[in-house]
Amino acid sequence: MTPIAGPAPERLAWFEVPSEPGSERLALRRVAEAVAGRGLSASRLARLETAVAEAAMNAIEHGHHCRHELPVDVEVIQSGKDIVVTIADQGGRDGPAGPAEEPDLERKLAGEQSPRGWGLFLIRNMVDAMEVTTEGGRHIVRLTMRAGAPAPTGAAGGASASAQISAPGQEEADGAGDV
Repeated sequence: MTPIAGPAPERLAWFEVPSEPGSERLALRRVAEAVAGRGLSASRLARLETAVAEAAMNAIEHGHHCRHELPVDVEVIQSGKDIVVTIADQGGRDGPAGPAEEPDLERKLAGEQSPRGWGLFLIRNMVDAMEVTTEGGRHIVRLTMRAGAPAPTGAAGGASASAQISAPGQEEADGAGDV
């Protein structure tokens, strides 16, 4: 039997932001506008916005070294219930980068780990899926958030620490299981 094809992916937005501090706010606003009315609760939208801002900051700072003439590309696609945000810069390197060291708060406080290095960990725990690739000279981060799904859980299996930064009363507004 031939499988039934799902709906074709729909491009919701494609834009560039300059590689300068503050442009991550423009990226998160444009993504939020693109996915409005697409089935993300307020708390899941906030998580996506946080992940987009962090990925854009990484592209600006690490991929382009704040060179404003090198834009960061952002694309937003909906494929079925999946909303996929792709953030790309020209900071790709030949060969795999290898896995990033998992941040450890105790080791960081003891000076055994750099105080930086929370970005990918934060992003991964904000969205349903994260893929980091290098294609040619482009470094690409793909963030996937499923519309209508419960919030991602933290690395320890419970609600991630980011859920604790919700505004008072937000849990009730969004639904108790959706933080």
